[in-house]
Amino acid sequence: MKHILFITIAFIFFACSQEKQADEHASHDRAKKESSATKYTCPMHPNVVQDGPGKCPVCGMDLVPKNANTTEATGDLMLTDSQIKLANITTQKVSVQSIGESVVVNGKLVENEDLSQVISSRAAGRVEKLFIKETGRTIQKGEPLYELYSETLLTLQREFLLAKEQYDALGSSETRYKSFLDAAKRKLLLYGLSESQVEHLAKNKNAQNRITFLSPGSGIVTEISVSEGQYVSEGGALFRIENITHLWLEAELYPNEAKVAKVGDKITVRVSGFENQPIEATVTFFSPEFRANTQIMSMRASISNPTLSFKPGMQAQVFFSHANKKALSLPVDAVIRDARGTHVYVQRGRNTFKPQMVKTGMEDFEKVEITEGLTEGDTVAVTGAYLLYSEIILKKGTDPMAGHSH
Repeated sequence: MKHILFITIAFIFFACSQEKQADEHASHDRAKKESSATKYTCPMHPNVVQDGPGKCPVCGMDLVPKNANTTEATGDLMLTDSQIKLANITTQKVSVQSIGESVVVNGKLVENEDLSQVISSRAAGRVEKLFIKETGRTIQKGEPLYELYSETLLTLQREFLLAKEQYDALGSSETRYKSFLDAAKRKLLLYGLSESQVEHLAKNKNAQNRITFLSPGSGIVTEISVSEGQYVSEGGALFRIENITHLWLEAELYPNEAKVAKVGDKITVRVSGFENQPIEATVTFFSPEFRANTQIMSMRASISNPTLSFKPGMQAQVFFSHANKKALSLPVDAVIRDARGTHVYVQRGRNTFKPQMVKTGMEDFEKVEITEGLTEGDTVAVTGAYLLYSEIILKKGTDPMAGHSH
């Protein structure tokens, strides 16, 4: 019985070991088959497929298993609808557009001297009151500026009242009194009184010792050259008013930059603080000679400022475009630039984007030429491209362009 029991146990042990070996062989064969079935591809060039691991022959990037998760293997980034809205991601098709090289020049806004007004005293006298006592104040046409006591103006008022009295008494029979009255009125107007002031004088028949002078135009008071109680001579400067509804842009150009524009050209200007609101200006003047001991030429352009948003002294950038041509182009914001090169995010499907290396050419302040990496009709992320760049780094833990040597 002992021998029979021993033989039975040995038989069972032998059968189990044989079954175990058979399972190990089957697992090994299955793993071998799976290994041989695995294909490797480039994350940036899906058309590159190999049987085993290696380097991409196009960009040199490490190949990854093709049967891996799609977003991890291909570098694609899939977002939800809410993420698309929060990141303000918009797309645009790559198309052939007109593009040119741009030259950027720094400039400054200054007062338009053609619209400057210097207010001077029309008669000798004493300034009794100033209605504007500090510079920087905005004044409208017709607002009071100052009061002046003048013997000359007092005499002219009396002459006007006398001429009017004679005209009222004898004008119906003697036409010459009409000409006397008109001449006396014209004198008052030439000395700075307004039509309403002359009419008020004719109605009240009372000469005023102190005459209030009104602003002849609107603008900003930039200079006050008189004080209350001060005696002024005829023609003496009192105020300076600058109208800033139109400003000048002044820029300095080197000889090679002076060729990109001429008088009458329309140029694009971005004023400091209003970078997102480019405005158009018209070139009106080029200095006829270079500044002494330098190679700098002055340029002036006219800028419309109806809302008075821009102030003299603001810094600005002038963008000159030239050498225009037709080429595949994208907005500048669509191109991501880093130490490894430039790339964009191409839409591969609904809410799915993939980084794509590109080469750029000519560039202006709005568009950049794409010379390699895209074809006409490709859909590319325009706004929010940098957010896609940050998101893919956070998810993959590495630069999406790592391994590229473009």
